Amino acid sequence: MSQCIKCGATETLVKAGFVRGQQRFYCKACEQYFTIQLPHQTIQKKSHQTTIVDIAKALGVAPSTVSRALNNSKEINEATRQEIIRVAQELDYRPNLLAQSLNRGATNTIGVVIPDIQRPFFASVLAGIQHVASNAGYRVMICQSNESHSTETLNVQALISSQVDGLLISHSIETTSFEHIKLHLNRGVPIVHFDRVCYELPTAKVILDNFRGSYLLVEHLILQGCKRIAICAGPKDLLISKERFEGYVAALAAYHIPFDEALVYHIHFQKDESLVALNQWMALPEPPDAIFSVHHGNAIELLVALKERNVRIPEDIALVGFGDDQIAALIEPSLTVFHQFPFKVGEIAANTLINNIIEKDNFTPTTITVQGELIVRKSSQF
Repeated sequence: MSQCIKCGATETLVKAGFVRGQQRFYCKACEQYFTIQLPHQTIQKKSHQTTIVDIAKALGVAPSTVSRALNNSKEINEATRQEIIRVAQELDYRPNLLAQSLNRGATNTIGVVIPDIQRPFFASVLAGIQHVASNAGYRVMICQSNESHSTETLNVQALISSQVDGLLISHSIETTSFEHIKLHLNRGVPIVHFDRVCYELPTAKVILDNFRGSYLLVEHLILQGCKRIAICAGPKDLLISKERFEGYVAALAAYHIPFDEALVYHIHFQKDESLVALNQWMALPEPPDAIFSVHHGNAIELLVALKERNVRIPEDIALVGFGDDQIAALIEPSLTVFHQFPFKVGEIAANTLINNIIEKDNFTPTTITVQGELIVRKSSQF
């Protein structure tokens, strides 16, 4: 136990801060101030979350001194700062990051809204977003709309209420009105679209090579000798579906192959929808000799169904799909695809949003197209 160096009293001593890293005391009995170097003592942890007030009480200093020390202020003596840090660690002090960031007007948090997290494409995009965000010191909050416009709207509101610094969004199939985005964009919230974008709003956009990818897939089938190429198309009102359908039509026209409405079937990316299309095509007087699916997941469904019917692939019907994942390469026969590089899409989208957050009013929105790649496999290679 410490005692006064002047009168020897012990009960009348109180801590009075630090001087050059040494504990300072004040004796109420003789009104004497003095310092003494004490051995490190283990501080008993609090049952509640430790605050800077707890650290200040343990050391006999002002909370403002603790705050400045923990924020590396040059006003605090280095020895004192180290002692404060030591006690903070013993008390398991964890700064309130949200409170700190709100004081700076930022939370270092990015909000992401996607249609369906179970799809490999969006899972890979999220991995790319997370990679960039973590390296830049941002956390990521993720919501999925489940292809619902109303859920998407609620997702956006929840993320904005959570004080995210910016928003990345890929719209649902149902979304045709964008007032819920326009509202927050007008309030200055940085917003970047990716994949399923909205051209009505002046946001930065990261898009896929939809038209060119479809064109290359259909052109490949034509060069393999296919003449009746069916398309398992996406929803009629979805922008990416329209672009992929336009690529299909353009490739047919370029090689003077007549367009046949009977070979077109629109689906909503739901399980087994593509099988309904297959039944209709196989019942035609002249069935297709190739099928292009605008979503590789449906192409894999079609491949399995054709094998069950003992249809030879690609000899009887060749098959290609837009998009790629591990299953497409492992299934037999392996599926010819247009690879979209979704991880790269996520990286570019996250970098674009962070630049938007940092540059604020000086940021100029642009549209970035991620170039894909045709990967030819056994399902279309004669």
